[in-house]
Amino acid sequence: MLVKTKFCRLPFNVMKMKNLYILLISPLFFLSLGCSKSGSSTGKSFPEDGRLHGVAPASRYNLTKPPGMVYVPAGTFHMGPSDEDINYAFTARNRQVSINGFWMDATEITNNEYRQFVYWVRDSIAATLMQYGKEIDGRFQIDWKKAEMIKWGDKATIEKIDQMILTPDNRIFGRKEIDPAKLKFHYEKFDLKEAAKKENEGKARSKFIDSAEVKIYPDTLVWIRDFSYSYNEPMTQRYFSHPAFGNYPVVGVNWNQATAFCEWRTMIQNSALIRQHKSTESNYRLPSEAEWEYAARGGRSQSMFPWGNYYLRNKKGCLLANFKPGRGNYPEDGAFYTARADAYWPNDFGLYCMAGNVAEWTSSVYYEGASTFEHDMNPDIRYNAKESDPPRMKRKVVRGGSWKDVGFYLQTSTRTYEYQDTSKSYIGFRTIIDLPPTLSYRK
Repeated sequence: MLVKTKFCRLPFNVMKMKNLYILLISPLFFLSLGCSKSGSSTGKSFPEDGRLHGVAPASRYNLTKPPGMVYVPAGTFHMGPSDEDINYAFTARNRQVSINGFWMDATEITNNEYRQFVYWVRDSIAATLMQYGKEIDGRFQIDWKKAEMIKWGDKATIEKIDQMILTPDNRIFGRKEIDPAKLKFHYEKFDLKEAAKKENEGKARSKFIDSAEVKIYPDTLVWIRDFSYSYNEPMTQRYFSHPAFGNYPVVGVNWNQATAFCEWRTMIQNSALIRQHKSTESNYRLPSEAEWEYAARGGRSQSMFPWGNYYLRNKKGCLLANFKPGRGNYPEDGAFYTARADAYWPNDFGLYCMAGNVAEWTSSVYYEGASTFEHDMNPDIRYNAKESDPPRMKRKVVRGGSWKDVGFYLQTSTRTYEYQDTSKSYIGFRTIIDLPPTLSYRK
């Protein structure tokens, strides 16, 4: 399911802001201070009758199904090569692992969905510059009712947000457009893995709060940069900005930007729940390598592709994914570059384009020997590489193959990598969230 989103109007080249602070509240540390179940106005959370009743952390659970997501049930599968590959078997040996259930985007994140993130950052920076809000506990809290009323085509508005506008020497025909380099998203999160280490026991919570400021506008020049001596300028000019590509997967987004999108999606969800006096939920995140492979297989544990073995065409001769067929017949599969995010047939879990279209970022570090020491229960290996770390430490696993790849990369077990600060015209992402399988009203 693709989500249609209402956006503000504006020529696109957009924003920045240093000191944009957004507080993400961890579900582990959020305490509800509501009234008791009986509705007592005294603020007490249980009746004083001397008996054990239990205390709920917040109001009743009532989260609906996340839009555009499908549930991937818990299960066990054989991770690694499904076909004989002598060289590859040394870096990813076939082994049995078990995965907990989770919700996953049915499609790759689309241009329209990522644009909602970009516009939110744009509006929040503009609202801060225009002082639409007030200081609370040392942080500027935006009044979103006023922010939604910003008139982007208004001359007075442009004057107030001059810091976000391209400088005169960078303008074409003098047009005052927003500088995309100034679109920065600041987020903060709690590093649970680091806090759980034995040597960190007893240390202050502040030691494990990570913060980052990320430029979030996609790199549209990847269409030209990725291919030498090839004419791809129309894709640079139109792919992210034209409505014809709204439901196509976003590209030109590096691993850091994909992670920032997950943090933003978590923040707007939990902020809404807090306003409704409900308990906050799990974080949206990138899938681990094991979770991605399990989801891609769709319950077919030993199959080479999401649809089964051994071929890339069905019995009618139709190609089953968007990739580079034959020796480079790009348009044969129906798309010269990318295709709609919901193109082709979904796998048995209801997930589209788990092979081809665009390859996808995962949360996992690319380490050749990871399969020799990872746990067989939700295997995971992560490392938040710093800017100063060597390139080898910045390698992140990329899965699924893309529109420009040959069939080998479409196999559910094929591993490859890209550096976390690198963006490509053939890499996108999708998110997952840990929620119960049935999201309905519960008493």
